[in-house]
Amino acid sequence: MQFNDFNNAETSNFDLIRKGTLAKVEMKIKPGGYNDEERGWTGAYVTKNEVSDACYLNCEFTVLNGEHQGRKVWSLIGLYSPKNDNRWGDIGRGFIRSILNSAKGYSDSDKSDKATGARIIKGLGDLDYIRFMAKIDVEIDQDGNDKNVIKTAIDPSHRSYLASDQDVWG
Repeated sequence: MQFNDFNNAETSNFDLIRKGTLAKVEMKIKPGGYNDEERGWTGAYVTKNEVSDACYLNCEFTVLNGEHQGRKVWSLIGLYSPKNDNRWGDIGRGFIRSILNSAKGYSDSDKSDKATGARIIKGLGDLDYIRFMAKIDVEIDQDGNDKNVIKTAIDPSHRSYLASDQDVWG
């Protein structure tokens, strides 16, 4: 068998993770190389679309538990868009807030000093490799195919929030 002949190679066709599945995930940011110090975007984590001027975090989420452990899901977190009065950026900031709540164990309604402090980051690098509870969704990609995405983080006020484990949350 020659290495260059892939006719007998195993296929890796994964079914979609069911919409609504809850899982502990680790988020990794693929650096996009763009910085904007006025907005606090340093460390080259942000990706900027040169055509639309939209800015976002290009994220890879790894499922840490359950039957889908090890599976990857890719999603963008919007930071800025010149369209619609930056609604995409507002949605992205809300998602980051929910990620921080989930990762640090606070409900969104918690206004204590510890909770409000937990929602302040030094920089976008604080989000790289953060672990939290996520709800997996399905949407259609630009080619018309279904794909998994993550747009919701689950905080302790949700009935299915999983308590922290040393081995998963570390």
